[in-house]
Amino acid sequence: MATIELINVEKKFGEFNAVKPMNLTINNGEFVVLLGPSGCGKTTSLRMISGLEAVTGGQILLDGRDVTWAHPSDRDIAFVFQFFALYSHMTVRQNISFPLQAQHETKDTIRQRVAEVAQLLRIENVLDAHPSSLSGGDQQRVALARALVRRPAAFLMDEPLGALDAEFRETMRAEIKRLHIEQHATTVYVTHDQIEAMAMGDRIVVMSAAEVQQVGTPAQVYHNPANLFVARFIGSPGMNLIPGQYAQGVFNIPDCGPYAVPAEWQPALNKAINGEGKVVLGFRPEAVTVSAQGEVPATVYATDLHGGYTMLHMDLCNNQLVHARTTRETQYKINTPVRFDLNPSMVRFFHPDTEKAIVREVTA
Repeated sequence: MATIELINVEKKFGEFNAVKPMNLTINNGEFVVLLGPSGCGKTTSLRMISGLEAVTGGQILLDGRDVTWAHPSDRDIAFVFQFFALYSHMTVRQNISFPLQAQHETKDTIRQRVAEVAQLLRIENVLDAHPSSLSGGDQQRVALARALVRRPAAFLMDEPLGALDAEFRETMRAEIKRLHIEQHATTVYVTHDQIEAMAMGDRIVVMSAAEVQQVGTPAQVYHNPANLFVARFIGSPGMNLIPGQYAQGVFNIPDCGPYAVPAEWQPALNKAINGEGKVVLGFRPEAVTVSAQGEVPATVYATDLHGGYTMLHMDLCNNQLVHARTTRETQYKINTPVRFDLNPSMVRFFHPDTEKAIVREVTA
């Protein structure tokens, strides 16, 4: 496997920035997910790593070797596309064998490696079938097998589950994660689906507007978003974000009332905004506890049962919605007055102008 380094890698089309200068190290055996909305630059980044797209500037290193201008075939990287890209006139066996034949491997080597990956991906029974007769899930397994059989230094996957229905996506998500764990393969995976990213990635690279917004573990980007974009984008629904005014340990919600800021946050807020000023309060739905004695007043807007839990949507006094994850037994009529508290360890604050997270110093 391999370590991949991107050093100030960028891509421009004329004056348009498809990817702004990007610095990223993908460690040997790591599963890194490039996550973001359509047009954010994640697929272009993947294509530059593969050599399918030429860089405008910067360097790409593969195990310390400069491959910035190397041909794709000289990078020892396998690419798995969203739309399978299988040869319809060939059998599954022939599709999987094709990369090895192109490398002029012996017939015995080809036979052995095809048998190994077919067993690994549980497709031994379809080796003599044609792709058109297979389900979407089996076609994607064949595409994965064709990439695996080469034993490349790294795998690049561009939304490989995007063409599958929900049931197959969940199954294949588990398959790809299992393969990664068993093979310990360096993998770069592109998706716009945050559930995939959170479930599969060792680290997530969140992108927006052609640049990296945050790099971190799934827990880091979920619990400690670097800015308002990450806070909104990660989570379903995203983080609750309430603009307001801070002064002397109190966050005032417009037209609603005060919220006592946890003591551990006050030094950071005092430093960030010189004691008082506008800030944005952020918290995840699971940080909310609804109770009659709650500090913040609201009105029930709607409730959604999600099977194991209920998502309670509440309207603050300033007509801003707040989402709370509650027990599945929770039942409220629309327009019912309620009150809620926040778990102090789960609140976050952001600067409204820079949109960056205000960082709290944690003492040992």
